[in-house]
Amino acid sequence: MTILFSKKRRRPFRLPGFSLTLGFTIFYVSLLILLPLSMVIFHTLSLNWQNFLAIITDSRAISAYKLTLSTSFIAALLNVIFGTIIAWVLVRYQFFGKKFLDGIVDLPFALPTAVAGIALTSLYANNGWIGQFFSFKIAFTPIGIIIALTFIGLPFVVRTVQPVLDSFRTEEEEASASLGANRLQTFSKIIFPAMVPAILTGFTLAFARALGEYGSIVFIAGNLPFKTEITPLLIMTKLEQYDYAGATAIAFVMLLASFIFLFTMNGLQWLIQRKYSLNRSR
Repeated sequence: MTILFSKKRRRPFRLPGFSLTLGFTIFYVSLLILLPLSMVIFHTLSLNWQNFLAIITDSRAISAYKLTLSTSFIAALLNVIFGTIIAWVLVRYQFFGKKFLDGIVDLPFALPTAVAGIALTSLYANNGWIGQFFSFKIAFTPIGIIIALTFIGLPFVVRTVQPVLDSFRTEEEEASASLGANRLQTFSKIIFPAMVPAILTGFTLAFARALGEYGSIVFIAGNLPFKTEITPLLIMTKLEQYDYAGATAIAFVMLLASFIFLFTMNGLQWLIQRKYSLNRSR
């Protein structure tokens, strides 16, 4: 009887209503995510293989792929660097206006992307408040695209790194200091490894958001084919021409690239988190 009782105690506790909530979750995700994505695949399958390859390997499309991927990667990398610094400052220091600065970080979430694009264009144009001081063009170049993508992606990094720093136990830092480690050693061996999964998550979110961004870029990019034309704009151009199959073919390529990137980053994050957990358990 004791053995049976202990086995029952070891069974995991599960709140009632699991089947209902699971069914609702699957239905909701399927309705809002899987169904729209399946339409992209459905319209793409209406093309034969030769037409599909001709569309996705067109020189204009390839130029848009390169520009979108490169600017998105650079913007996400910049956000990782400066977003992590901002999160560190907001958590580790007390200063006047801290709450105001903390609220400003979320402004790109609330600001309409078209408004952000117009504001950035007016700032960085040749006669703008900032652009007039530079001897080279910022707006209507890839540099302007990177600035716009950095603007809209910053909150993703700050808001993923900030809770990790906020919940970090100071006892570990104190123990590291008591063992003779300096501040740099404590940061590199104790703090930074705990931040890496959150930094990767922020980078992934910022990069994924940048891949599909349209509103804040369309004004500052200039939209010149082979120069400043991004993939979302090329898709919109094909839709305006009623070329739905061509638009979905290019969208399918970007969707596939996003899936590969997300799965790769999730796998990398899992490996780093697992390695960090094993090191802590030793």
